[in-house]
Amino acid sequence: QVQLVESGGALVQPGGSLRLSCTASGSIFEIYNMGWYRQAPGLERELVASITNGGTTNYADSVKGRFTISRDNAMVYLQMRSLKPEDTGVYYCNADLSYSMPRTPSLQRRLYWGQGTQVTVSS
Repeated sequence: QVQLVESGGALVQPGGSLRLSCTASGSIFEIYNMGWYRQAPGLERELVASITNGGTTNYADSVKGRFTISRDNAMVYLQMRSLKPEDTGVYYCNADLSYSMPRTPSLQRRLYWGQGTQVTVSS
């Protein structure tokens, strides 16, 4: 069984900073891409940032220069600075990974999602 668990969401004032963390655990063989998405009320989930297992990063235009994604083994982080009210939403991490299952000789591969953590930017 594989799980992704996010943490670090909070209420913060405009201009403030937050650091989100996400930990992947379970019978993981290898983690490929990891990413952060967010969903604001009434809107679709959107990509915030992603990072490959080689360290190549990609950012939404709206967060470039303010957010930084990084990873360390089975953890991925999102450092957020100069937060704006429009950054408010539920932030989800995901991971494209391969894993083993009991009594199954071959590895499985799929995209896993965390349960989300709330970020609210408001004065």
